[in-house]
Amino acid sequence: MAAMIEVDGLHKHFGAIQAVNGISFSVERGEVLGFLGPNGAGKSTTMKMIAGFLEPDAGSAQVCGFDVATDPIEAKRCIGYMPEGAPSYSEMNPLGFLQFIAGIRGFSGREARDCVARAADRTQLEDVLYQPIETLSRGYKRRVGLAQALLHDPDILILDEPTDGLDPNQKHEVRSLIQEMSADKAIIISTHILEEVDAVCSRAIIIARGHVVADGTPLELESRSDRHQGVAITATRETLEQLIGDVSALSGVAHAEIEDRDLFVRPIDPSTDILEPIRVLVRQRGLSVADIRIERGHLEDVFRDVTLPKARKHGGVS
Repeated sequence: MAAMIEVDGLHKHFGAIQAVNGISFSVERGEVLGFLGPNGAGKSTTMKMIAGFLEPDAGSAQVCGFDVATDPIEAKRCIGYMPEGAPSYSEMNPLGFLQFIAGIRGFSGREARDCVARAADRTQLEDVLYQPIETLSRGYKRRVGLAQALLHDPDILILDEPTDGLDPNQKHEVRSLIQEMSADKAIIISTHILEEVDAVCSRAIIIARGHVVADGTPLELESRSDRHQGVAITATRETLEQLIGDVSALSGVAHAEIEDRDLFVRPIDPSTDILEPIRVLVRQRGLSVADIRIERGHLEDVFRDVTLPKARKHGGVS
């Protein structure tokens, strides 16, 4: 089965700046792809090219089998796109804006009213439908942008920072909505919130300096962290100081260090079980600990490792 989104060798320059440098990937139906990268990495530029808002200098993007450059109308019918900042017409109210979008999408009469009502309900806009958009909070403006992207129930959603500006409850609602819709759509979301990858994404791509530097499931990316399969012991400082010497001497342990209220123990080989020997040691010493757990790894560590220049990672100047 062909992928819903096919991106092949996209390039984009802005003057002397190479914003996107040969990005390629595909997204299947049912996937939620997290698009990660530092500011200026090329995330928004890539999403705009997939959505047909920017023309690439080289390469191609296909959605639902339609080439965005050579068959833009059919391609855009398949896409719901929320740009960075969720722009809209500030003098309109959400109801008028969504009715306007419905008309542009070719809906009229009862069908248009149903589309607008469904999109407003899914994004919980009922309380502000008649309030000018310019007076709405940043979070509600974001919801208006999301509603227009969902209005025509597209097969593909491209959402640039969909939870930016939302409070924790609103973030949970939007993440739940994305998960609910993901079964029969292909979804790309860009985000700076790494916890969002675990919350909603089945896969993540990290880009830096205009090209892909990592691609995998959240668990696969976390496994690249130095902390992957390490053991963390939570206890009082006094207990940790009593443990560190004996733990460091265990077979299979590469390194142990105290971090606040945790003793973190790194294995020589991630496939080696050091958890059980540590538990045995704690019991033998008769020490009281609050928790002993295996670490999955930190996505933040992997993000920094693949996006920062080597000189900066080691404390130098790039």
